[in-house]
Amino acid sequence: MSGTGYQTLLDCRRRSRYLRQHGFTIDQIAVILNLDHPATPLRLYRYAAGLTAAQTIAACHRLADTTGAGLRESRLYDYENWPETGRRPSVYTLRLLARIYGTQPAHLLTPAMLATYTPRDRHTLRQEE
Repeated sequence: MSGTGYQTLLDCRRRSRYLRQHGFTIDQIAVILNLDHPATPLRLYRYAAGLTAAQTIAACHRLADTTGAGLRESRLYDYENWPETGRRPSVYTLRLLARIYGTQPAHLLTPAMLATYTPRDRHTLRQEE
């Protein structure tokens, strides 16, 4: 992680921890972080949860009961950079990440990003776990 990216993560972790102590939800924290850190919702939710990419990957492997063949950090960064660059995450991946971050899958996307999925996938992403 670059120095700037790491400093952003540390700032977001500090703010997120403080806000959680004061009763803010992860969804509210992601909105607040967006005020100072322009990033995709997927990245902001990771920051709101206070997780590094490596911690997120480890959590994915635990939930999906996989080891090395599952999600990798580089792919997570691809997903977090989409749609500007990178790749669009699958519905399965979004549902998995939403469980880790404590939110609904559709919250990890902007409305424009959500519109790129099929109607059936949009319905799945909007369902609460």
